[in-house]
Amino acid sequence: MEHSLPSRPVRPRRSALYLPAGNARALARLPDLGCDSVILDLEDSVAPEAKDEARESLRSFFADGRARALPAGMEKIIRINALSSPWGAEDLLAARGCRPDAILIPKVEAPDDIAAVEDALEQTDAPAGLRLWAMIETPRGVMNAGQIAKMARTDGARLDCFVTGANDLIKETGVAALPGRPWLSSWLLQIVLAARAYGLDVLDGVYNDFKDEAGLIAECHDGQAMGFDGKTLIHPSQIAVANRAFGIDPDRLAEAQAIVSAFAGPENAGRGVISLDGRMVERLHLEMAQRLIDKAARIAARDQGEQDQ
Repeated sequence: MEHSLPSRPVRPRRSALYLPAGNARALARLPDLGCDSVILDLEDSVAPEAKDEARESLRSFFADGRARALPAGMEKIIRINALSSPWGAEDLLAARGCRPDAILIPKVEAPDDIAAVEDALEQTDAPAGLRLWAMIETPRGVMNAGQIAKMARTDGARLDCFVTGANDLIKETGVAALPGRPWLSSWLLQIVLAARAYGLDVLDGVYNDFKDEAGLIAECHDGQAMGFDGKTLIHPSQIAVANRAFGIDPDRLAEAQAIVSAFAGPENAGRGVISLDGRMVERLHLEMAQRLIDKAARIAARDQGEQDQ
């Protein structure tokens, strides 16, 4: 049964850094990093023969207090292997036991991929606050993005965010990986559109050459213009660039504050549409403005916390 758009907490997701779950050195550096989210990876960055060791490393990270010591507001995401893989079921049990903010499901191609994980979590009495992120990284995933995103409106929905996997899309389609992503752009926009239709956040894919700062800056601005909330990253050196590119534009924030202030005036109480600076503004714009203001406040608090440490 389809329900109205879910009410989700506003969280900054400008930068989401992938870290191999079994890399002790990388995990030790994590408290000093300024990413909004960390994706502790059990999938692509972990070799098949190291899966069990990485899973145990992840359990220890959450059990011994290191995860709780991370900066306030830094989201903790665990990317598992697909349930159809030899490691998926054990990964899901481990992730559920760690109680991260969300579990990232790879290679989601249909609503059933989300439903299978949701059912497994329900059977193990997972907390209601445990969310799901979905990787859209195959041709079928892109084609079915709208139906997948619609899962956010079902009973007990946990789906919260889409993550694009451009590398896999390039590999599976054979399109050229050119600057500006001309052959990928239409597919990326399709993912953004599906996410927005059902109230999900959506993150852009990684930029592989972490030494090419100019290229990263260009791709971050490209992704921001497409409507992405942030970017997934493969190296800590990319965090500052992503945080700047996907931060809140001061002009947009000032406009949002003006909208909220105008609707708060007694003369506009109960009105659905008002005039502001020569244009018509509806209550849907008020909701968007308030969300932007809340997001800006979260980002400011997040960045201030980094400075205070």
